[in-house]
Amino acid sequence: MNSNVQLVKNILKYTFGLVPIVAGLDKFTNILTQWTQYISDGFAAMLPFEPTTFMMIVGIIEIVAGFLVLTRTKLGAYVVSAWLVAIALTLIFSWTYVDVAVRDLVMAIAAFSLAKLAEEKSKTA
Repeated sequence: MNSNVQLVKNILKYTFGLVPIVAGLDKFTNILTQWTQYISDGFAAMLPFEPTTFMMIVGIIEIVAGFLVLTRTKLGAYVVSAWLVAIALTLIFSWTYVDVAVRDLVMAIAAFSLAKLAEEKSKTA
């Protein structure tokens, strides 16, 4: 694999590995932001538990997804890409934080690109 392609792959791998882990851990501390603000009132009303509990579950999923990217890059990148699309669609359907939804869609494309780079490597191995 070309050294520039390998560099990009590694940058994306560590970005989509570490950022979900940090964001997931922050669902328990709310240091970066108050995560429950991203849950629409309508969705919060449907939850069988507190929004804080929901965000902790989200945090666990994000931590697992980040570790997947670091250990099984192709699979993890597809998971992160799908997760980001799901978050973006939720925000778009509630028409809240649409700017964050657009950003998450761009990040989903980048995570998908990482999956394709990892897929290419597995074809040549």
